Amino acid sequence: MTYIRPKFRHPELPKNKLGYSVDYYEGALSTLCAGCGHDSISAAIVRACYEANIEPHKLAKLSGIGCSSKTPAYFLSNSHGFNSVHGRMPSIATGANLANRDLIYFGVSGDGDTASIGMGQFVHAIRRNLNMVYIVMNNGCYGLTKGQDSATADQGSKNKSGNVNLFDSIDLAGMAIELGASFIAQSFSGDKTQLVPLIKAAMHHPGFAFINVISPCVTFNNNAGSTKSYDYVRHHIDATATVDFVPEMSEITTEYDEGTSKQVKMHDGSFVSLHKVAHGWDPVDRLSAMNAIHHARANNEVLTGLLYINPNSNDLHHLVQTTDKPLNVLTKSELCPGAEALKKINEELK
Repeated sequence: MTYIRPKFRHPELPKNKLGYSVDYYEGALSTLCAGCGHDSISAAIVRACYEANIEPHKLAKLSGIGCSSKTPAYFLSNSHGFNSVHGRMPSIATGANLANRDLIYFGVSGDGDTASIGMGQFVHAIRRNLNMVYIVMNNGCYGLTKGQDSATADQGSKNKSGNVNLFDSIDLAGMAIELGASFIAQSFSGDKTQLVPLIKAAMHHPGFAFINVISPCVTFNNNAGSTKSYDYVRHHIDATATVDFVPEMSEITTEYDEGTSKQVKMHDGSFVSLHKVAHGWDPVDRLSAMNAIHHARANNEVLTGLLYINPNSNDLHHLVQTTDKPLNVLTKSELCPGAEALKKINEELK
């Protein structure tokens, strides 16, 4: 068996504004189980970057350990990449982002990588409002070590071996909004129509953009009794809205069902256009979003879509007042203020 993707592509494949066809955004062939929801998320990332006209060399993909953390090999082979140790991806992303603010940072993690060993890292990345997209491929189990329940497995959920989870689950979206994340969304790996525009919007958001994606494990957690199975999620999805991402100065046509609409303008002039279908839900009202999440959880529903966005978000660079020029390209003359300036600083410290 070969895991090398064939190089031949149809010569008439459409190209985006940069002149790239979608295959330029692909990676190696996946070695995950056939039908894995993670592969669907990888395909959504490829499609989002292609449609958003992202230069692959201006994006850095980062991951930790787990089935989900293997996926950066399966998309954007022309991008930068770093596979870190278990749960430590946010630290790598923080250091890289501080060194070069000009790249798009795309972190991929799993429910074990984030909700267990990497919990502290996840919390502080939110707290610092690190400018990155953080996707959790959430399947409620440890797929690499034969399907044990993870910290996001719902209480009462039954795994493939027949064991029922006794413990309450960690709600990552609920935690993110409590901690002050400035962009929070949830989706389902099988719903590319919803997931692609969410990823595009997250990449344009100036701050920590968190997307929790329910991604059923076809081998260990797609059985009757599992609340992360395909059948369960499809029957318990409650979508907050039909979401579309409108790039700046780019014409787009779309159709919406009856109801009210709302546009949230971001700092770069782009918009997230929302069609509200949930009574009393406002995506820029943090309290409203928290109530919607808790209400859905109480009804055993998976609330999907854009849950919350802060249009006035200030990222880490703004908070610590770094230079507009990336730190990794500063010259010695720019870094050294000179003898007189150093003397003045030393005098102030006496």
